[in-house]
Amino acid sequence: MAKTIIDLKKADLTLGRAAASVHVLKGIDLVIDAGESVGIVGPSGSGKSTLLMVLAGLERLDSGEIHIDGAGLHGMNEDRVADFRGRNIGIVFQSFHLIPNMTALENVAVPLELANVRDAFEIARRELTAVGLGERLSHYPGQLSGGEQQRVAIARALAPSPKLLIADEPTGNLDTETGRQIADLLFAKQAERGMTLVLVTHDPALAARCGRQVAMRSGEIVSGAVPVRVQAEAVPA
Repeated sequence: MAKTIIDLKKADLTLGRAAASVHVLKGIDLVIDAGESVGIVGPSGSGKSTLLMVLAGLERLDSGEIHIDGAGLHGMNEDRVADFRGRNIGIVFQSFHLIPNMTALENVAVPLELANVRDAFEIARRELTAVGLGERLSHYPGQLSGGEQQRVAIARALAPSPKLLIADEPTGNLDTETGRQIADLLFAKQAERGMTLVLVTHDPALAARCGRQVAMRSGEIVSGAVPVRVQAEAVPA
């Protein structure tokens, strides 16, 4: 039987204050099974990236519940959420978010060291080699192409062996061919490790590679909120 890894219930979030406030998430429900690949799609301003940040524990809900692998993030303080995220969730951003004065090896190893992971540099070396950068360990981000920088970011996200990999427009800053290679890498690593992959994208071809698409509009999920197995169970025999 499939195991639920993400369970979002009546999630509500408003960003900004007073006249500048925006009701970004409007009481949404979302269920994602362990091992699924899910693409979150929708027009700009629909709440896709904010939803992703909630799933990553980087934005806190105003109300509602969020359970990741059975843990209720909505009931944790920021330190506990950060600790949980560091052990269970890998994040890949559109703009890479690498530290410019650190080498590729250091960019992957330092977060592990901060989390008191043993053999951090050996793990980092292994992960960078696994994404095809074994010969670029000592290079700084400015010496790497966009595709190589994103590979470093993927290695960093994978290094803690997370159960959940979250990617926000992972190919958005790359040319078509490089973007395809990065997509190939993400899906290969997801399949290889049995992780859950949740990504936001404006690219229909990338979204179509996911096992399920969750469509958003104006802060609400309009389709794809539950796995196919749940949809099937809801249909009377």
